[in-house]
Amino acid sequence: MIGKREPVRILLVSSRLDPAGTSIHREIMRLLREEERSLPGDRRYDLMRVQGRLIEQDHLDESLSFDLIVFLSRHSSKNPVPVLTVHPTGNFFDADLGGRPRSLAPAEPAWMYTVLRNLARLAPAGYRVSYEATHHGPTELRTPSFFVEIGSTDHEWRDPIAAAAVARSVMEAGPGNIIPLIGLGGTHYTTRQTEIALTTPGAFGHIAPTGIAGRLTFADIRSMSDKSSAIGAYIDRKSLSSDDLSRIEQMVGTTGLVLLQTSDLIALNEIPWKVFKEIREISISAGEGVRSHFHALAGSGLPVPIKLDEELLAVALAADEGMFVRGLSSLPVVHLSGPRKSVLPVFITYQGEESRVLDDLITLCVTIITIKEETAIDGDHLVIRKTRFDPGKARQLGIPKGPLFGRLMKGEPVPVGDRVITPDLVQSTTERRIHIPGLEKFT
Repeated sequence: MIGKREPVRILLVSSRLDPAGTSIHREIMRLLREEERSLPGDRRYDLMRVQGRLIEQDHLDESLSFDLIVFLSRHSSKNPVPVLTVHPTGNFFDADLGGRPRSLAPAEPAWMYTVLRNLARLAPAGYRVSYEATHHGPTELRTPSFFVEIGSTDHEWRDPIAAAAVARSVMEAGPGNIIPLIGLGGTHYTTRQTEIALTTPGAFGHIAPTGIAGRLTFADIRSMSDKSSAIGAYIDRKSLSSDDLSRIEQMVGTTGLVLLQTSDLIALNEIPWKVFKEIREISISAGEGVRSHFHALAGSGLPVPIKLDEELLAVALAADEGMFVRGLSSLPVVHLSGPRKSVLPVFITYQGEESRVLDDLITLCVTIITIKEETAIDGDHLVIRKTRFDPGKARQLGIPKGPLFGRLMKGEPVPVGDRVITPDLVQSTTERRIHIPGLEKFT
């Protein structure tokens, strides 16, 4: 048929030496026998059983033609707990567990992502689900591959319920709308990267934990990127020293990868990658070190900057910065921050929304100021009055500096000789006027 799409060819590999691989293989055979019609029809599976260890299967695909290889395996640990894991293969440095030193096999972030999410949905009670960092062979493969494993003792390796969960997770997986990433920093079981994959479109290929990440070179990070087909990088910042963090950020920037934080990836649940990149370009053009902070912006559109009156914003932030930022949560905007300012007067929204969003920002500022400050309205001017203790007036009335100053500042009257000095006698009032065209509609 013209235009018919070829099915994805998937090789499922297990070892006859491996009880977990054998359990998963058995469950996959059952699924293919009993539920073949209900499984996705856009892929073709071949099963292979090998005699040796899976970590030693370099060049397995030399005479084979597949789109993806999935290794079905057991997982061992010094601190054994019931766990289901996925990870790509490769060695950043030594090759203690198969493969070659300093060699990474091609990863498949999209398929690992959906297998991981399926595992989280199907895992038996008591089992953890996690990515693992890249840490063993085989490394010499042309075909993208990954391991899916049951851990961590013989009891779990032979658990038919765990094997059934893994089998179904693999058989029901498929590529989706993801952001392929590399991961840098964190523990071997990559807690932060796993959480990101389970809650955002961020899908990891190769991951280097803290002890490895601090030793990587630019060539290593480039290899991680290339072998993961990555467009972005995530750094577990809290897990790295300031020196390592700075060096890694610089190397990532040189690769051309987009450095993403958790908040960015959460935002990508709501907006397309193309829009995110356009917003990022506007942020970069606003100055060095400027960051984007997403609020209720969703869907597609053409991002455009809008400028809020700097004086109005400064007064609102001084009155209650937290209240202002919380107020942004319901607005379709991105706010920008700089190295010295947590909120810049430039905001980003979609074309066509500029007027409404700017009105909402002005209303938010005016509301905060009127709640937190003594204000009045004079035409199109918002008048802000501040009454403060005036030490000069206090001295003129013969009040010595010291405890009496403190009592007056607290609003208490104080005796001086045969007189009582009330706080209003030692206060000065200043006014600040902010011009806001059409102020009435914002109050």
